[in-house]
Amino acid sequence: MAIPSKSGPMKLIDCHIIPVGRRRDGGTRYWCLEHQADATAKYGRRSRKCRYAGVPAILPEETRRLDVTQYPGGVGIWGAVPPVYDTTRRPVDKGIHLHARMSRDGHKIIDHTFRRVEVVQGGEIYNFSELDAIYFMVSSVFDFPVKYIECTRCRYPHLDKDWFSVHPHQSHLCAGCGRTFRDSEVAIGNPLARVHALPSVRPHKARKARKTRHLRQADYPGGIQIWGSNPAVLWTSEKDEEIGIHVHAYEGGEAPPVIDDTFMSVSIDGVILDIQQVCVLMAQTTLPHLAGRVTVATCGYCGSGSFDSGENAYSPRAERECARCTRPVRANGRFRNVVSNPLIGCFRQLAVSAPRSPQIHDLGLLAETL
Repeated sequence: MAIPSKSGPMKLIDCHIIPVGRRRDGGTRYWCLEHQADATAKYGRRSRKCRYAGVPAILPEETRRLDVTQYPGGVGIWGAVPPVYDTTRRPVDKGIHLHARMSRDGHKIIDHTFRRVEVVQGGEIYNFSELDAIYFMVSSVFDFPVKYIECTRCRYPHLDKDWFSVHPHQSHLCAGCGRTFRDSEVAIGNPLARVHALPSVRPHKARKARKTRHLRQADYPGGIQIWGSNPAVLWTSEKDEEIGIHVHAYEGGEAPPVIDDTFMSVSIDGVILDIQQVCVLMAQTTLPHLAGRVTVATCGYCGSGSFDSGENAYSPRAERECARCTRPVRANGRFRNVVSNPLIGCFRQLAVSAPRSPQIHDLGLLAETL
C-alpha cells in the first residue's frame, strides 16, 4: 500500500484483477496485479476493485534517487511515522525520512521525507518504498531481524506487513502474484534487508543520547512533538547513531522548531516520559491490527498502570498481572483484549494543560490478515 501524499495531484491507477487459486472455503481468490492487493469479494466473487484501488500512485517528485558515495559526510534513512504526542497543527511526514551530509559535522544537504527511495550502488539500483521503511521500524522496535525474501514463483521481493511484521513465519502470500510460497526458514520478510549488505553501509553503534530536557508546554505555544528513536534503515556516517526521545518544540507561527534534538530523558510539565514506552507506543500505533486496542490498564488496587512488554506488547489480551502488587488487571473500554502502555495515561494528563488538544494521526494502513 502507498500512503496518500498531502501535496500534488492524486493519480489513481485502474486495477488488473485475475483469479489466483482457491480460498480455504473453496471459493475463488482474486488478486490485483497492479496494486498487489486482494480483490476477492464476499462468497469468493470477483470484486470490482481491489483493497488498495483508492490509494494514489507514487509520483516522481515523491521519489528520491540517491548515490550514497556522493555524500561523504554520511547518509541516514529512517521509517517516518507520526509523533506519539503532537500538540501542533503542522502536517506530519510519513514515509522514508532521509538525511545526507557532505562532511561529517556539516549541515544536512538533504533533510526530507519521500514515499520511495532508490539507492544507487555499484551500478545497481535498490528500490524501497514507504511501507518497507515503516514496517522495518516496527520489526526493529520489537527486536525482530528481517530477511530479504523473494517469491519462489515470480521472484517479487516480499514485505511482511502488520501482524506478519512481528510474527516470524515460513509460509508467505506474495504481493506480486497473489500466490502463497514457502521460504527456507521461519523469518520476517522485508526488502530493506538487502540494503544492509551494501559496501557503503558501515557497521555502527547506536549510542544513547546524553542530554536531558525539562519542558513546560506553556513555553511553547506552537506545540510539542514527541517521537521515539528507531534504528536507521541505512547509515553510512562515521559517527554513531544517537537514540533516545526526539523532540520538536515550537514557539509559534511557521518558524522551524526552537528545539529539534534527541534526549536521554524528557519530562513535560513534570511528567517523566519513559524511553522504552515511547518507542513501543510509536510502533504500536503503526500496526493496523492494534487499532483502538492500545490503552492503559490500571490496577484497581494499587493504581499503577501496566506496561505490556515483549510479545504482549503486540498481542492483545484481556488480563495481565500487576507488576507492583501482582493482582490481575483488566482494562476498561470498548475492547476486552488490549495491550497496555502507561504512556497513554501520561499523555491524557498532559493534554489537560496543552495549548490545544493533541492531534490524532492515522497512517491509513490496512490490516493484513491473509
